[in-house]
Amino acid sequence: MNILGYMQKVGRALMVPVATLPAAAILMGIGYWIDPVGWGGNSAVAAFFIKSGAAIIDNMSVLFAVGVAYGMSKDKDGAAALAGFVGFLVLTTLCSPDAVSQILGLVPAEVPAAFGKVKNQFVGIMVGIISAELYNRYSNVELHKALAFFSGRRLVPILTSFAMIPLAFVLMYVWPMIFNGLVSFGEHIQSLGATGAGIYAFFNRLLIPVGLHHALNSVFWFDVAGINDIPNFLAGGKALAEGKAVVGVTGMYQAGFFPIMMFGLPGAALAIYHTAKPQNREKVASIMIAAAFAAFFTGVTEPLEFAFMFVAPLLYVLHAVLTGISVFIAASMQWIAGFGFSAGLVDMVLSSRNPLAVNWYMLLLQGLVFFFVYYGVFRFVIVRFNLKTPGRETEEAGPMLATNTKSSDRAVLARQYLKALGGHDNLVSIDACITRLRLTLKNRQSVDERTLKALGASGVVKLGENNLQVVLGPLAEIIAGEMRNIPASEDLTGIALPA
Repeated sequence: MNILGYMQKVGRALMVPVATLPAAAILMGIGYWIDPVGWGGNSAVAAFFIKSGAAIIDNMSVLFAVGVAYGMSKDKDGAAALAGFVGFLVLTTLCSPDAVSQILGLVPAEVPAAFGKVKNQFVGIMVGIISAELYNRYSNVELHKALAFFSGRRLVPILTSFAMIPLAFVLMYVWPMIFNGLVSFGEHIQSLGATGAGIYAFFNRLLIPVGLHHALNSVFWFDVAGINDIPNFLAGGKALAEGKAVVGVTGMYQAGFFPIMMFGLPGAALAIYHTAKPQNREKVASIMIAAAFAAFFTGVTEPLEFAFMFVAPLLYVLHAVLTGISVFIAASMQWIAGFGFSAGLVDMVLSSRNPLAVNWYMLLLQGLVFFFVYYGVFRFVIVRFNLKTPGRETEEAGPMLATNTKSSDRAVLARQYLKALGGHDNLVSIDACITRLRLTLKNRQSVDERTLKALGASGVVKLGENNLQVVLGPLAEIIAGEMRNIPASEDLTGIALPA
């Protein structure tokens, strides 16, 4: 498997632990609404909610280990998740300051500070990947009858715990260098202040087509390099009291996304609609309205971004530039809000009473400006360069427009997608993240891309020769589950596909 294909698997698996963040955001958001001043000190009910959310945020590193191990396992079995948990415990215990001091014969003062930060998402991801690989390779091993109880899946946590021992010795010498490198990178961006935040946001959007933005996000949003922007913001008063957060600074890597997701991209959707051919506008409207609402309300932008990402790359680069500018402006003006899932209306409301939210309402005014900026820029560029955005295709009925997304029978829709992908015989693995089917194929030439788009896919991303992503929006996980439930022996020849 090529590097991009493997990173696709890692990115897909990261969605498992990241999916827990909305729960933390909602719980802590409710707590701050109840007690915005005392942060739980003046209300037992508020403390109950805030502490419940903190239980998730404070343990994101181990959730990454468990989630990645589970997400990358071949059959999504709990034994893989257990192996990730065991591996994380063994590795972080062996690499804790006390253990390093004993094993290497150092006095506590000589132990590098990096080992005090070994419980982080980077290490969690690494442990999760190793645990999943061990599970995929050894979960079917049969031992001698005397040890038969430990055969198969039960063997994997044992192997993982032993594998962590040599890895711990390696990390005792390598981890300080890795950690210091990540910290130096984060500090360099931090030293640039608002400009650094803008640069980060630009690359955040630019990496979305290949799904590698999660790796970049982990440096700025979590406690990999000491920035920890999302957990520190969600922790609110607790983070302030502990000196982990600074009012007007914490949240700067999140705030500027709100104007883009809630307003900018809907403006782009309106421009795409207005520049479509008159005979296609009704069909384009159904696509753009749904995608724009998802971006505004939940912050899920991929269905809209994939509508122009590949058919008009120039627009996507401009989108990345405008995102960087928005984050730069918000950080410069110290207009701060944060999120647990994405920068949509739900998270805006939840974060508005957080003590770290500063002039958050100004992000709404900034958003209105960006709505018109996006609309004007997109409309001008589409017309000036005659870009083939949805509704402007050369064919009378482009594939994006012959959509079947209104079908209420998801089982039938799943079978149609499966047939368009070449059937079970052509699929090595079927998985999904929030908005995409993530597939490993035997032969990509057997895939009918036109039919996929006719069925409602917003885009198709090719990663190497055997890996494919199909952008479906919120239905992705449901369709993936339905596809996995279709028996391999089922005959799909009678399944009708769009013309």
